[in-house]
Amino acid sequence: MADSKISTPHPFFVPQFTGKDYTSFFLAGALCCTISHGAMTPIDVVKTRIQIDPTFKGHSFVSGSRKLLAAEGPRGFLTGFGPTAVGYLAQGGAKFAGYEYWKKTFVQVAGSQENAVANRTAIYLGAAVVAEFFADILLTPLEATRIRLVSERGFATGLVSGFTRIAREGGIRELYAGFLPILCKQIPYAVGQFTVNEFCHELVLRSTTEDQKRRIAESSTLRFGISLGSGIIAGFAAAILSHPADTLLSQINKGHGPTGSMAHRLTVLAREAGFKGLFAGLGPRMIMTAGLVSSQFLMYGAIKDALGAPAGLEIHKE
Repeated sequence: MADSKISTPHPFFVPQFTGKDYTSFFLAGALCCTISHGAMTPIDVVKTRIQIDPTFKGHSFVSGSRKLLAAEGPRGFLTGFGPTAVGYLAQGGAKFAGYEYWKKTFVQVAGSQENAVANRTAIYLGAAVVAEFFADILLTPLEATRIRLVSERGFATGLVSGFTRIAREGGIRELYAGFLPILCKQIPYAVGQFTVNEFCHELVLRSTTEDQKRRIAESSTLRFGISLGSGIIAGFAAAILSHPADTLLSQINKGHGPTGSMAHRLTVLAREAGFKGLFAGLGPRMIMTAGLVSSQFLMYGAIKDALGAPAGLEIHKE
């Protein structure tokens, strides 16, 4: 994956990652996601309230923050921190390590360098989708707990009490009630995050001369700037692609909508919300997601370097 390293072109090859390499990928992904999502908890609390709390309807991020502060004090901004940190620890590790694994697997399926480069978009998309699917199996119960804590004040005191209450009252079915909408949210998110980031890095490589590439390779400041800019753009893409499903997920986990199949419930909720309602809270979420994605890629690359992990497989078109 394109991370914090921008280097001069090198011969194409398929690395044979070891179990230790994948452990490093998992640990780097877990740490970068739990740190970034945990830090963004206050923004996410305000965004979720704007989406699902009638008393916050029509508020901007700034006015919603003031309202939350007045009603619940500073502690209100940390509602749901526990399930956020734990959920994205597991999901982040599985997503980043999974993306490395499936990207390499699909490159091998392509059979040659030429086929891999020609089909790199499909490889990026496929790796992001499959990795995110398995990661969401770990995330869904904890995301359900987080949203219930944020949307229903007094529901529980924290992660353990909230998780056990949902499990006790609704069982596995209730914990995974949001699995379909979370797939609809997280898969477009992962596609925007990984695919757009890959192409931003490729655009830099294709628009610079050999001398400029050497200067980039020698300058940590230039590499940081390129990685930060690519991550911000990828974060905007991820937010826009995934926001309608994020809104529906919040509604589902609060218990809104009719009974019946999940597909029916999602359809009814989407119709009731309309286009404007589905994108309620997009502004603060774009800010949050740009910070999340850019910081994740920067931290992921730095942690991998600290662990001595190899660089990810690159299939950019030069």
